[in-house]
Amino acid sequence: MHCIVPFAAPGSDAGRATLATMQWPRLDALLPRLRLVDRDEGELTTFSPPHERVLARALGWQGDDGRWPFAARAAQADGIQPGSDAWGLVSPVHWHVGTDQVTLADPEMLLLDEAGSRALFEAVRPLFDEDGLRLVFGRATRWYVAHESLQGLRTASLDRVVGRNVDRWLGDGDGGGDGGGARAASPLRRWRRLQSEVQMLLHDHPINAEREAKGLLPVNSFWLSGCGRAQPEPEEATLQIDTTLRAAALAEDWPAWSAAWRRLEEGTLLGLDVAMRRGGEVWLTLAGERAAATFTPVRGGLVARLKSVLSRPSVPALLASL
Repeated sequence: MHCIVPFAAPGSDAGRATLATMQWPRLDALLPRLRLVDRDEGELTTFSPPHERVLARALGWQGDDGRWPFAARAAQADGIQPGSDAWGLVSPVHWHVGTDQVTLADPEMLLLDEAGSRALFEAVRPLFDEDGLRLVFGRATRWYVAHESLQGLRTASLDRVVGRNVDRWLGDGDGGGDGGGARAASPLRRWRRLQSEVQMLLHDHPINAEREAKGLLPVNSFWLSGCGRAQPEPEEATLQIDTTLRAAALAEDWPAWSAAWRRLEEGTLLGLDVAMRRGGEVWLTLAGERAAATFTPVRGGLVARLKSVLSRPSVPALLASL
């Protein structure tokens, strides 16, 4: 079993201050019995966060930053057969327009139900149809689009963009947005135009009027991510993505994040501890915004265990390095 824990480390000064006040009894007990087998390092500007890069490698996928086919994988989990088409994840989202930037709210915080989502989906589908794009409903927060142009298209993960200025993530990662000149020929130009058309259509949609009357955020745009064709996965792969920390970390609610860590310790980490004691094959990946560290049980005698203990940083130091 390979457990990947995204958002295991804080990404702000306030989060790091919270980190200094926390304790991890379960993780403290686990780490001396684990050895570091891989460390993924990257920049905060990568389109794929560390946990997605680790997952893609664990699945044996071919690809690179911003070009992993997570949409096709999610579509299959939602009962859609991806076939040989190239797919993209179309997430209905809320863009908050501030005085100097536009930020993206976490789609999971929209409380979008299936009926409302389907109504919005049907409203925007003709815009996709006109462009020769096949839009498919998956779940309330997950729509999918199929088109050949999505193969190899580099897009930023939602987990990179939530809570941040969308401008830096609207380009293809090689110099910004669509601008002019050579940038205007970017394959992303179609998608940015479509985003604008969807925004205009949804601006005064009745569903959004109802949502705002209830104190809910309107759905006023979409985010495209995870593009590409489905790739095979190893049949024996047992991967678990534990998202316990995600919502609090993206909201930068560090007391809630600390409480989520306690739940993680008494849930997933307890399960890993039990599996290790039974001699199970276990991997644990702790991922932050810059890096991910993957561990597996120490094999060998007392000397190997002592070396592992002596080389292991404290939990706060380990998490701060991610």
